[in-house]
Amino acid sequence: MTRRSCPDKPGGMVTIPPGRYRIGSDRFYPEEAPMREVQLTSFQIALAPVTNAEFATFVASTGYVTVAEQPPDPHAYPHLTAEQRIPASAVFQPPPPSVDRSRPQRWWALVPGADWRHPQGPGSTLDGLEAHPVVHITWADAQAYCVWAGLRLPTAQEWEVAARGGLVDADYAWGQELNPQGRWMANTWQGPFPWSNEQRDGWFGTSPVGAFPPNGYGLLDVCGNVWEWTSTPWPVDPGEQERRIVKGGSFLCADNYCLRYRPSALIAQTLDTATCHMGFRCASD
Repeated sequence: MTRRSCPDKPGGMVTIPPGRYRIGSDRFYPEEAPMREVQLTSFQIALAPVTNAEFATFVASTGYVTVAEQPPDPHAYPHLTAEQRIPASAVFQPPPPSVDRSRPQRWWALVPGADWRHPQGPGSTLDGLEAHPVVHITWADAQAYCVWAGLRLPTAQEWEVAARGGLVDADYAWGQELNPQGRWMANTWQGPFPWSNEQRDGWFGTSPVGAFPPNGYGLLDVCGNVWEWTSTPWPVDPGEQERRIVKGGSFLCADNYCLRYRPSALIAQTLDTATCHMGFRCASD
């Protein structure tokens, strides 16, 4: 398949050389441990997550319809009534101060009509967001784009090695300090989550690609802004929904709640998960 150009990405792709790399961490969440060495062959990875403008080009070329724009699969969700089987996606909505932080469902709403074109739901648009990462993307949506572009999703190990930017055992993609010389290095949440985002980094939701400094490999937005899908499966028990690892954290990650805007951090998501902070970047052999 012919690889399509990515004119909106500064520099397009970067090549990561083969070698042994240290990944993981013993200092944070248990799923990141143990720190270990992995052997990787050379690969390429996009310098930035896929933007709204790029995804719009893909949709215009193929007529693709994302999962969030379609009614839920009745076989996967047999408990839903006919009235509930409408296109929808998850949108963050700041809760009142009385909300218990142990109940994350209280600040997420399944909003009918929310999708990549309407990131906050009906009435919202992409005006002014063309250079922001595309969101409300499921694993199948990311896969479809990669196939069209002649690329693939990175593995979780590839993603982490690239995100580290050549640094060894650093907590962040830029080093050990969260705010070197007082500078914010990624689009994250500042303030008591989920009630108040003080926006000291300048953003409440997504930010345009390249609003923060690149890492040592020149990669943009590897930490914060949007979670990014990888191709790596997450172990599940028989009968459970299939999951894939996502990396990087998002603008909703806070040091007082979800300190996952770090290269070693990861969570698992079901394949049909689409939210206002879920995106992806491409890779290739």
